[in-house]
Amino acid sequence: MSFKKYQQYPIVQNFKREWADKTITHAPIYCSVDLRDGNQALINPLTVEQKLEYFKTLVKMGFKQIEVSYPSASDTDFNFTRKLIEENLVPDDVAIQILIPAKKEWIKKSVEAMKDVKNGIFHLYNPTNEFQRRVVFQKSDDEIIQMAIEAMQYLVELTKDFKGKVTYQYSPESFSQTTLEFAVKICNEVINVVKPTKENKMIINLPNTLEACTANVYADRIEWMCKNLHNREALIISVHPHNDRGTSVASAELAVLAGADKVEGTLFGNGERAGNLDIINFAFNIYSQGIDPKLDLSIIDEVKDMYEEKTQLFVHPRHPFIGDMIFTAFSGGHQDAIKKGIDFYRQTNSQSWNVPYLPIDPKDIKRGYEKVIRVNSQSGKGGTSFIISEFLGVNMNKDEAIKFGLVIKEESDKLKRELEKEEIIELYKKLNS
Repeated sequence: MSFKKYQQYPIVQNFKREWADKTITHAPIYCSVDLRDGNQALINPLTVEQKLEYFKTLVKMGFKQIEVSYPSASDTDFNFTRKLIEENLVPDDVAIQILIPAKKEWIKKSVEAMKDVKNGIFHLYNPTNEFQRRVVFQKSDDEIIQMAIEAMQYLVELTKDFKGKVTYQYSPESFSQTTLEFAVKICNEVINVVKPTKENKMIINLPNTLEACTANVYADRIEWMCKNLHNREALIISVHPHNDRGTSVASAELAVLAGADKVEGTLFGNGERAGNLDIINFAFNIYSQGIDPKLDLSIIDEVKDMYEEKTQLFVHPRHPFIGDMIFTAFSGGHQDAIKKGIDFYRQTNSQSWNVPYLPIDPKDIKRGYEKVIRVNSQSGKGGTSFIISEFLGVNMNKDEAIKFGLVIKEESDKLKRELEKEEIIELYKKLNS
């Protein structure tokens, strides 16, 4: 291995950032890209029927923008888009988004897929970084810009007579590896084609296509773009963070501070390579700060079951807020603090959640306290007394809790495993019969 072949990502020079002094005060626009970006990362892509069930779950959760397909890439994607429109399966307040490469024949097919759409987002992209311009496309800077201009002109021409709501979105697809000067130049040229207004905005999407910088540098880049794009008041700034460095959630949060209005991502972060932004993680983060996430997170276990069944991917047991063990404590010290925290929360009828080691109340997502405290040889009196009081209704005094805790610790040591709630209750009954 040789680290010397890698270069440090450039910072934004001569730039006075403002995002660092801001806080998130409301949820951004969410766009699920599960059915496109997430789907193309699956070993076995979803069928039309599976995509439809997935789509219905996204709608039920409250997503108002859903990227449903890449119509020029496959018949499945094209047919799914047609099915949604022809069978009137899209609620009036939901916009469906499609991804379109900057080639005329593919633009044409994509527009055909969206015929008669009530509320459609046409997401045009072309790669923009220097290496791809020079090596992959073998085109000059001006030729790459012209490609974007002509593609958007063609898209606007083909959709000008659509009766439904049409929104144009443009991505300099490899924004994270594109110099800011070139990125803003090509975006401004496309903006000049669309001529958005405050009443009919367009979307500029700035993806972390390959996450290669720290979250603060990404935020600097987003704020720099926001300050240098033409007609900012007529734009919705979107971000699409990938997770190659494992920091896509942080990148999205800081990007919102930096001016992003919209975030694109997937349920539980599914996507190519290390995945996309985990929108569920993002939404729970702001929920835990007392902000309405604008998604129904109370049904997350139902959503998780659907996701695992359809994708054949499985949510890690330590996944923030959602994993099966995320609220679980085995440590005796943690258990004692949790028990006392929950007792205080109940006894005082507190309106503010402040229980040690639990970022949110498990009951918010329809989970009881049964799995919060689990007992093994690492546990102590706090855990055992919590189980007895919670599920047997008996409040042990301190001496009783210490003695019973030792009994449970010895039993777990002897069996070399965790003790189930029922086993603990049975031992208590036997000792007190």
